[in-house]
Amino acid sequence: MAHAYPLCSSPSSTFSDFTTRISSPNSFTNPKFPNRKFKTFFSFQPPNSLEAAKHNDPHANSSPLSKSKIWVNPKLLNSNRVWSKTHSAISSLAKLHNSSDPNEREVCEILKGLGDNVKEVDAEHVLHNITNPEIVILAVKYFQKKIEPERHVVLYNVLFKLFREINDFEKAEKVFEEMLQRGVKPDVVTFSTLIRCASVCSLPHKSVELFERMPSFGCEPDHNVSSSMIYVYARTGNVDMALKLYDDAKNEKWPVRAVAFSALIKMYGVLGNYDGCLSVYNDMKALGVRPNVTLYNALLYAMGRAKRAMDAKSVYQEMKKHGFSPNWATYSALLEAYSRGRLSKEALSVYKEMKEKGMSMNKALYYMLLDMCADVGCVDEAVEIFQDMKHSKTCEPDLIAYSSLINMYSCLGKVSEAEAMLNEMISHGLKPNVLVLTMFVHCYGKARRTDDVVNIFNRVWEIGITPDGRFWDSLLNVMTNLPKEELGKITNCIEKANPKLGYIVTCLTEGSEDDGYFIKETSELLSSADGGVKKSLCNHLLDLCVNLGVQDRARDLLDLGLTLKIYSDIQSRTETQWCLNLKKLSVGAAMTAFHVWVDDLSKAFESGEELPQLLGICTVHWRHRRSEKDLASVFESYLKELRAPFHKATKMDGWFITTSQDAKSWLQSRRSTETVADLNSVLVIPTEDLSPLIELL
Repeated sequence: MAHAYPLCSSPSSTFSDFTTRISSPNSFTNPKFPNRKFKTFFSFQPPNSLEAAKHNDPHANSSPLSKSKIWVNPKLLNSNRVWSKTHSAISSLAKLHNSSDPNEREVCEILKGLGDNVKEVDAEHVLHNITNPEIVILAVKYFQKKIEPERHVVLYNVLFKLFREINDFEKAEKVFEEMLQRGVKPDVVTFSTLIRCASVCSLPHKSVELFERMPSFGCEPDHNVSSSMIYVYARTGNVDMALKLYDDAKNEKWPVRAVAFSALIKMYGVLGNYDGCLSVYNDMKALGVRPNVTLYNALLYAMGRAKRAMDAKSVYQEMKKHGFSPNWATYSALLEAYSRGRLSKEALSVYKEMKEKGMSMNKALYYMLLDMCADVGCVDEAVEIFQDMKHSKTCEPDLIAYSSLINMYSCLGKVSEAEAMLNEMISHGLKPNVLVLTMFVHCYGKARRTDDVVNIFNRVWEIGITPDGRFWDSLLNVMTNLPKEELGKITNCIEKANPKLGYIVTCLTEGSEDDGYFIKETSELLSSADGGVKKSLCNHLLDLCVNLGVQDRARDLLDLGLTLKIYSDIQSRTETQWCLNLKKLSVGAAMTAFHVWVDDLSKAFESGEELPQLLGICTVHWRHRRSEKDLASVFESYLKELRAPFHKATKMDGWFITTSQDAKSWLQSRRSTETVADLNSVLVIPTEDLSPLIELL
């Protein structure tokens, strides 16, 4: 038969050697107090074990230990007996666990085994180890008779903790009201547990009610309550309270749970305060709080909505560095961030990784990927993703998916591919809407197939589709790329369905004298246009003005755009620099703004006003384009043509800068009567794509 402790030669010799060691004169000396020896051996062993050791040890009678009295802590002995009783009670109560209607008499009989002198700690131990709430309630009733009333709150707190673990706030609330009726005063632990219970049960208003009742019971929130309420107020959108409690927690140096940080990040994300999201994240790192996957996902989603793809990439790298594995929500957030930020390589890498791991894609993720591929020209990748959609059982291509591919082919001028995609869409029972037809206006316009543009318009007119602002905007875009002799074909279409816009275009193409009515009609048109198309309409009208050589009308339109706040912050001045910000302006609008700015510089210089040390022109485009010429390249050529002293900044993409001295020299030599021909000689208005339209479906 195998022995339990084979390393010992015999229990008796082992015990004898050990007792000899502890009884030697030099044993158990404290290194801090070498002259102070411990003469008493404090330990606990069950009495029967000591007796057995005594009988089995042949040297027991002669051992120093036999002559010394062994003191055994009676509290430990009593504790051992009680713990054995509590374990027995817990074991017996566990047998009642599956009972749907536990019997109070049975519960009482089991708990009587603990004896009459039941301690609070024993009651807690029993209650903590019962998982059936009905049995716990009966046990609480029993223990209330055994424990002094002022400590009954401890029993209730254990019960509330169980309700929190099983997500049953309804019962917890009933027991809480019963507790108050019995005159039991709740403490901070009571409120902390109930608040978290309401929170995990998605009842934030109940958490708020409990929090607001705390002062009436003389309870001050502790760090647990504060952390829970930061989460609650952040999730319910009560920004002021969430931030107040958050600031209080930081001032008091209270710990804040990761779930509260996550809620704050989501709150800031909803508000569009994405710097606030990163600030909370940095606070969390500075305070040493370990993040979790949920928090990382919340931050990634916020960065995705903000189109801050590089920030999302940094957060993801930190997440992997700390050993967290991405889940579906992580990949979803990354796809949104990379797709919206046009980081095509990273987005496609995430997509492939999801496929390798067998993770499913939903339509929203497919839409974002297709839209990104269409916008940055990843044709092969877009076709592959589209084919994946076809083979999926839950995300077969719909109108939005087909629209993305049609938009991509349209922007690339691939007419036959766009037409093939349209035919396939129709064969699947999907009818083209005004957005799809608008894309074909753009597609045929870019290919300079004016008659096909007219045919599209006639089709829209015949089937009764009401053209929207984007349709008119697309027709104007086509006109900016047509020779003057073909403009009438498009003008006739516009006049037929939108007389106000038709009048404006006719005034520009025919060079009518300004009778004051032109600006009035244009103001009404732009004021009534949807916000998403207002600036684009104004841009295209300015492009048309520049192409037709009606610079005075272009200046009037630019001034109208500033008056209507379609354009803002085009010029900025500080003591050290004057800047011209052409962001979000078309080439025609940017050229017009440039000439107005140069005139302003000339007036300032001629009046004796001191020019700043630096003058700059910003031509950074506001999104990716696939135009043959972008704003920066057009401006670079034009500035050389004018012999203007502006040079490309080496460290700032899209910026042209000059010094005050060079600017003064140029302004002095500049002809006072610059002709319009100078402006028109190099203007080539690039065709714009319709990628923003896909987001409206």
